[in-house]
Amino acid sequence: MNDRHHPHQQPPRPGAARRAPSTTRSVAPASRVGTAPTTPPGGFDRRPLFIVAAVASALCVVVTLVSRNDDPAVASASASGDAGIAAAVSVDTPGQAGTETVASTVVASPDSSSAPAATELPDLDGSDLTGSDSCLMDVLSVRLGATGKSVQCLQQALLDGGFFTGTVSGTFDQATFDAVESMQTDRKLFVDGIVGRESAISLGIWPDEESFVVRTPKPPEGAMDSMGYPLSSVSSTGNDAPPLPANSGSGRRVVYERAGQRVWAVGDDGEIIRSWLVSGSKYSNELPGTHEVYSRSEVSTAWNGKAYLPQMVRWLKTDIGAIGFHGIPTHVEDGSVYQTEAELGTRLSGGCQRQANPDADFLWEFAQVGTPVIVI
Repeated sequence: MNDRHHPHQQPPRPGAARRAPSTTRSVAPASRVGTAPTTPPGGFDRRPLFIVAAVASALCVVVTLVSRNDDPAVASASASGDAGIAAAVSVDTPGQAGTETVASTVVASPDSSSAPAATELPDLDGSDLTGSDSCLMDVLSVRLGATGKSVQCLQQALLDGGFFTGTVSGTFDQATFDAVESMQTDRKLFVDGIVGRESAISLGIWPDEESFVVRTPKPPEGAMDSMGYPLSSVSSTGNDAPPLPANSGSGRRVVYERAGQRVWAVGDDGEIIRSWLVSGSKYSNELPGTHEVYSRSEVSTAWNGKAYLPQMVRWLKTDIGAIGFHGIPTHVEDGSVYQTEAELGTRLSGGCQRQANPDADFLWEFAQVGTPVIVI
């Protein structure tokens, strides 16, 4: 689900699935029509012999095809060393009951017999991370002009993947940018030449995200912040809260650290009124910098019409929607939640920052329109 806001959009009504028509073909027996041909003058009619010979040749090819492959689901044929290869593959798709078997035909190029079989890329869910001995990024994203260890890791991974032929210099130059775009295109990622979470995971250079997250002890029952709002299971206040990040502004503000998936509400005097974990975006669409709250809605609807977003506090406009803080979303269809409080601190959204509902209640009061939002 993508949490980017699209107000008042109604969910599309799903249509009923149609069963594909049967592709089984039946061949009717041949029948004699008309009269038999006359024998040509002066001899025996040889045309029936040619017909019989052609039919026998066709049957011979069919028998040969079947005998060459023990698997009835795959049949292949080759007329010569440089001829194309055609294979009909029957694939059973796992999933819900009633899923139909899908038959597809794959035609390989003439030189495909020597090419390695294509493999599917793993799901990019952030859990399939590289080992501790791998070179990992130490920043959240790198782009054209960046330098340092993270760029070296990137260039080496691109070199190993066959996308980069330059020198591992630690400088994100134009050749590195072109290699990144080539990799993103090849792996069907968002193509922008910027290496963030999804591209880094695909290359195996994204660090263990949990190492950035600070989890505070669950507060005692009935604990409140200095504004009198009850704490959630993932929030803290005052000296019990983790310290503010460096260079996170001054004055009354909201601070959001993407790496640690943590938010701070700071008073005029620098007091940490409250701090809590969120579930932010899986992508690189949370723009760092100084922003401000520009719009609020008590309840909003996600861009795809499938989720309600309670207490939406918007701080960023994008080309395809708004990004902001909101409570844990619920399914429009049945009211069930998309995640639990225990999952906060993990990137799960398509753009917005999901909060425990007690934290959303607090921020709704704290972050009026015009409140600064510092994103790190």
